[in-house]
Amino acid sequence: MSELDYEKLGLVAGLEIHQQLDTETKLFCSCPTALREPEASTHRFTRYLHPTKSELGEIDEAALEESRVDREFEYLSYDSTCLVEEDDEPPSRVDSEALATTLEIAQLLDMSVIDQIHVMRKIVVDGSNTSGFQRTMQVAVDGEIETSDGPVGIEDLMLEEESAQRIEETDAGVRYSLDRLGIPLVEIGTKPDIRTPAQAREAAEKIGMYLRSTGQVKRGLGTIRQDVNVSIADGARVEIKGVQSLDDIDDIVRNEARRQVELLDIAETLQANGAHVGEPQDVSAVLEGTDSSVIKRALSGDGTVMAVPLFEFDGFVGRELLPDRRLGTEFADHAKRHGAGGIFHTDELPAYGITEQEVEALAAAVGAGPDDAVALVADDEETASLAIDAVTKRAEVAIERVPEETRDADEDGMTRYLRPLPGAARMYPETDVPPVDPDPAEIETPELLTEKVTRYHEAFGLDETLAEQVAYGRRMAQFERAVEMGVDPTLAAGTLESTVTELRRDDVPVSKLTDRHFDELFEVLADGELAKEGVPELLTALAENPDLSAEEAAEQEELGSAGEDEVRKAVVEVVERHTDQIEAEGMGAFSALMGECMGALRGKADGDVVSDVLREEIQKRA
Repeated sequence: MSELDYEKLGLVAGLEIHQQLDTETKLFCSCPTALREPEASTHRFTRYLHPTKSELGEIDEAALEESRVDREFEYLSYDSTCLVEEDDEPPSRVDSEALATTLEIAQLLDMSVIDQIHVMRKIVVDGSNTSGFQRTMQVAVDGEIETSDGPVGIEDLMLEEESAQRIEETDAGVRYSLDRLGIPLVEIGTKPDIRTPAQAREAAEKIGMYLRSTGQVKRGLGTIRQDVNVSIADGARVEIKGVQSLDDIDDIVRNEARRQVELLDIAETLQANGAHVGEPQDVSAVLEGTDSSVIKRALSGDGTVMAVPLFEFDGFVGRELLPDRRLGTEFADHAKRHGAGGIFHTDELPAYGITEQEVEALAAAVGAGPDDAVALVADDEETASLAIDAVTKRAEVAIERVPEETRDADEDGMTRYLRPLPGAARMYPETDVPPVDPDPAEIETPELLTEKVTRYHEAFGLDETLAEQVAYGRRMAQFERAVEMGVDPTLAAGTLESTVTELRRDDVPVSKLTDRHFDELFEVLADGELAKEGVPELLTALAENPDLSAEEAAEQEELGSAGEDEVRKAVVEVVERHTDQIEAEGMGAFSALMGECMGALRGKADGDVVSDVLREEIQKRA
């Protein structure tokens, strides 16, 4: 597909970046922020959640639609779970470590910190919070970042609690894990200043760099999420939730712009043709003898088949908006929100066991002609009724406009309908947490990662590639501590980046290595108790036996630093075994013998020391 003219389309986009903070405890309690395996759960309980009215007596539309889906929410708790997380006890005060990191982020984004921070409740009834709401607070406003296509304003900076982790769908509803619930999370919202997909990605990368510059954010899959708001001039604002990878942002913006272009073209044509939507009807009798497994299953279980005629829609329900995404897919997304498996429509029939004769009978039953389409849902009576009503409403909107809505991002850069856009009615004050008076003057502005790269290159002599790997890597703090201990910077950087990568490729379980392991490794290196050649073997031992200390692992693997006498003894033994080769080749035998000497010492001696001793011994005999 050719690239769209985004300026002509009037593309407008904004970002909401959600980043977990790497604090010791959660935002409103003293529980740890480490994730647990579901198998470690010690207790389970269930809840049913319902929307509440705001202070103005209004109910948020998104929460209301969510509540129409009757679901039970099951929660896995652990030996580390407290009553705050289970919503059986009021929250504690805002975590000071999380607030300090948030103020650092505000400084990096050149934002104005508000005078007094008030905690608010944001209604969430999808089960992701045991209380039915998320606690959130505005910390700063009015910042800005630079991109190659111009500045992008930062609207606000929020500090809030992370939601519970969705584990799986169950027959009754959804199962969540409480280990993630309450982890401090910052939300950074940009102004709608983004005009191209490339600028959206660049802005997200820039904000991500600022966040990692604090050294206080969690890393790894699921710790950062991007929401993208996209619209075009004649379209509508669409919020796309849960973009996991920065690599997907430009594709998400590009695809949403094209989707809206196609929907506008469909609406214009449908209006010109006088399209309209009929009333849903029960067509079970028409399809009673069908070979369609889906319909047979529904009817055999006292279910029903509901259909709606879509006048002047022939060919449009099956029209492709994006690869493998059609207008009918949009209708199906709405049906699925009410528990249906999907829909059938006449643009794709006969198929799926439905014959040509049954399609004709179906059209006749609902009064559809050759220019019309029919959409149908087969399920239990309540589900089919709710689903066909949702399809009817979405078809009516298809004639009029692009709908404002919240969509969910898929891994392939596509999106699907999630719920209506939330409104102001979902927010109201939190009465259990007192306001906070922040003091930005006490906060030091962190060094940017880009500045660290320059410093590592100029002050420590790292090449630019290695300097960038360390600065942007997960072990940047370990590198700086190692250098402070006196470890050679190149050795420290190479250990954290190259050595760990090589061990991972050799199937060493390096994911078990913790900050403690690296700190202890660098301590024994700094104290001269380990030669640099023994680093890979020591890391391997620690990864395979994580409970060991670095000293214990070194002793177990016999990796202590060898003295000069031990080095010379090992070198002499190698040289004496190869006297004929030395007499014939002289120093030409050096390379072959060097490898044998290092193998004999098993990483206990520095290569430079071994090299010097070997040269001496060869020269004596050459």
